[in-house]
Amino acid sequence: MTAAKQHRGLFITVEGGEGVGKSTNLQFIADYLRSRGIELVQTREPGGTPLAEQIRELLLETRDETVFPLAELLLVFAARAQHLQEVIMPALEQGVWVLSDRFTDATYAYQGGGRRLDLGQIASLEALVQGEFRPDITLLLDMPVAEGMARAGARGELDRFEREQLAFFERVRGAYLARARRYPDQYRLVDASTPLVDVQLRIEAVLDGLLAGRGL
Repeated sequence: MTAAKQHRGLFITVEGGEGVGKSTNLQFIADYLRSRGIELVQTREPGGTPLAEQIRELLLETRDETVFPLAELLLVFAARAQHLQEVIMPALEQGVWVLSDRFTDATYAYQGGGRRLDLGQIASLEALVQGEFRPDITLLLDMPVAEGMARAGARGELDRFEREQLAFFERVRGAYLARARRYPDQYRLVDASTPLVDVQLRIEAVLDGLLAGRGL
C-alpha cells in the first residue's frame, strides 16, 4: 500500500463566484497533487454522476418557466445525495483524495446568499444528505464581482445563473466571505484578482501544508 492510501482520503473543494478562475486552478491542483503521488478523483457539483449531470443540465438551462428557489435547492441536494453515495464517499473510504469543483458551501452562497433562502432550511438538508460530513479543506477563490463577471462574459453564452444581476453575485460573494470567516479551519482564502502565478503560489502553499500534515 502506498503512503497516500494508508489513511482515509482527503476531500478538497474549490469555491468561488463567476469568472474567478476555478477551472484553471482546479487543473493546477489536480496536476500538482498527482505529481506528488496522490491518487485523485476530480469531480464537480452539481454533477459527478450520470444522474447528477442530468440534474445539472436542468439547473443551468435557460427556460421560460420560473424556477422557484426551493425547487432549485431541492434539485441541488438531490444531485449531491447521488454524488456523495456513488463517487465521493467510496473514493475517500479507499484512501483516494477527492477534488471537487464546488460543494455545499456553494449552496449556502448561491441559494442562501443569492436567492435569500432560509439558511436553516439549507442546514436541515445538509444534515439529511451529509450528516456530519464536510470538506477537509476549501479553497475560496475571491475577486470583486464586476471583474469576475467581465471574465465570465468573455467566455461566451451565459447559463441561467450567469444571467443574474450584479446584486445577486454581490450577495453570493458576501455569503462566501461570511462562511470563510465563520469556518477558518476549513477555508483558505485566495485573492484571485492577483496574477495567476501568485494565485497558484498561494494554492501550492496550502497543498504543501496538507501533504505535510499527512507526512507526504
